[in-house]
Amino acid sequence: MPEINTDITKAAKDIANVAKDATYVVIGAGVLGYQQAQVHRQELARRLADPKSGIEHGVATVRTDLSEAVHNVDAKVDGLMERMEEIIGRVEAVFAPFEDRLPHQARGLAKQAHVQAKEARSQLRTLIPTTAG
Repeated sequence: MPEINTDITKAAKDIANVAKDATYVVIGAGVLGYQQAQVHRQELARRLADPKSGIEHGVATVRTDLSEAVHNVDAKVDGLMERMEEIIGRVEAVFAPFEDRLPHQARGLAKQAHVQAKEARSQLRTLIPTTAG
C-alpha cells in the first residue's frame, strides 16, 4: 500500500502545483488586464485632450480669417466712398455752369439741394465705421 500513499501524495502535490500555477496565471492575467486598462485610459485621455487643442487652433484661424475679411471690407468701403466722392464731384462740376443759368428762385433751390447733399454725404461718412479711418 505504500505505493498508493505515494501516488496520492504525488497527486496531491501535482494538484497543489497546478492550483499554484493556475493562481499565478490568474494573477498574471489580472495584472495584464490592469496594464491594458491603463494603456486604454491614457490613450483615451490623449484623444480627449487633442480635440480641445484642435478647436482652439480652429477658433484662432477663424478669428484671423474674420479679421482679414473685416479689413478687406473696410478697404473696399473706403475705396467705394472715394469713388463716390469722385463721381459726385464730376456731376457737380458738370451741373455747376447750369445752376448759374437758372432763374433766381430755381437757383436758390439748387443751392439748397447742394447743401443738403453735402450734409447727407457727411452723415453717411459718420455712419460707415472703418478701422482704417
